Amino acid sequence: MPRLADNLQRGCRYHFRQFKLRGIWNQLLESIAISERERQEKEQTPSLLAIDSQSVKKMQFINLDSGIDGNKKINGRKRTILVDTIGIPWSIKVTSANISDNQAGIQALEQLKGKVPRLQKITADNGYKTTFIEHIKSNFNWEVEIAQKPESSQGFVPQKNRWQVERSFGWLNFKRRLFRDVEKTIESSEAMLEIAYLSIFLNRVTK
Repeated sequence: MPRLADNLQRGCRYHFRQFKLRGIWNQLLESIAISERERQEKEQTPSLLAIDSQSVKKMQFINLDSGIDGNKKINGRKRTILVDTIGIPWSIKVTSANISDNQAGIQALEQLKGKVPRLQKITADNGYKTTFIEHIKSNFNWEVEIAQKPESSQGFVPQKNRWQVERSFGWLNFKRRLFRDVEKTIESSEAMLEIAYLSIFLNRVTK
């Protein structure tokens, strides 16, 4: 039995790695995204996306691609996602937490190439300013809308066209493995996020 368990563990690690290297997790998520949009009687690809980031603590043994988010005082990694109005991520990028929202957002934008032909607008908060907007103007024909809750408001305030991305991050609270970044590499971190969202939307399209 121990040998069988070892073989099973090695097999799982091998196929996880192969799916990651070949981009199969990403392809599966994109396929599920299209199926879910069709199920909700929407076009296959979105015309509007919202971007945001989440910094999470790392486990102690992780040394690669980690840093301190000075604003949030978190030592770990930053997750950046772009989601549609349903909450489906069309781009997932993991970086060191000390990378600015602008730079992480630019890296996330590169993953959209060839995937969203209908895209017209990206909504963001004040963390995405000059560099991010200039990059979009120079490389893409998309509009950028900056939305921010009033300074006098307290707690969570839903913002038009942006609350969906907060909800998508909230869904990860139900995935215990993702409460921190426990992956050795950022590529594995991205793959685990893709798997998490796959499981969420696979449950919907198969009901």
